[in-house]
Amino acid sequence: MRPDLRLYALVDPQHSDGRDLAALARELAAGGATLIQLRDKASSTRLMIESARAIRAALEGSGVPLVINDRVDVALAAQADGVHVGWDDMPVADARRLLGPDAIIGLSIKTEEQVRAARLELLDYVCIGGVFATASKDNPDPPIGTDGLRALSEMIRKRAPDMPAGAIAGIDERNAAAVIAAGADGIAVISALSRAPEPKRAAAILRGIVDRALAERKGA
Repeated sequence: MRPDLRLYALVDPQHSDGRDLAALARELAAGGATLIQLRDKASSTRLMIESARAIRAALEGSGVPLVINDRVDVALAAQADGVHVGWDDMPVADARRLLGPDAIIGLSIKTEEQVRAARLELLDYVCIGGVFATASKDNPDPPIGTDGLRALSEMIRKRAPDMPAGAIAGIDERNAAAVIAAGADGIAVISALSRAPEPKRAAAILRGIVDRALAERKGA
């Protein structure tokens, strides 16, 4: 299933200022988030499954899918809509075999080598980055910037013209439009949403910026 990446909200217990993740996910969906990811690098498997189930229940009726970062087992146990994996996680082919043809599977892309190696025929979307510096994730690689984003998104579209490509890392109100102008179909955001005083309002503002930038790019 090709997901809508316009506002891809990541919720993480380590970057949510103590907010309940299910309630946060519900707020973000109400504000305009189009896809939610549970990212949890620290909790036990049991707690991750409980959290994923709670988020899935909170999103029921919203039409907003839930994917799990890295953990195919948690996605299966919680009946989430899919997973997002990196290059050190379960290979895409194995994730697809376990989750089936209808699951959403996304992959992180950072380099030209990864674009060439990615099993795009098995994926539903990719996220390119980190685009800017971020405090939400330890990343030894330098940011690729909008020029790097543009180059990688063009490479991906040469291989798979219909592949949705999101941008991730350090994206907020100040740079979201530039990211869309550089070729992204949407933005993946953590802190600018989860740590906002009013997450629903923050989501609505970012969604508006993305929608306007996409319309401008289409009309250019």
